[in-house]
Amino acid sequence: MVRIPGDPGPWGQIRYTLGLRLPPGNRDWVRHDLTDAGWRSRMLLRHVCLMIPVCAVLALLPGPWWVHVSVPLMALAASLLAVAITADELRRSRLRRHGIAEPPRIR
Repeated sequence: MVRIPGDPGPWGQIRYTLGLRLPPGNRDWVRHDLTDAGWRSRMLLRHVCLMIPVCAVLALLPGPWWVHVSVPLMALAASLLAVAITADELRRSRLRRHGIAEPPRIR
């Protein structure tokens, strides 16, 4: 895989996934991540990685086997739907947080 200039590395990507701001040296990578083709799928994939530990904790709740399966799946489905619906606003917020101009809207 080709690395983009300003790639934050594994720890920087974890910080980015958690919603923290990256240093100015990573601005080109952030711009690519949020404006290049496939930005929605990358955002959803990051969210799935963030939700896996939460779903694992939910699976440990007491109850019958179907509770251990359905509660984490419902939490994951609901959060993915929320991220998919608000993806444009989330992207705008991250772009502003990193001091990058928003791309023009195509109507």
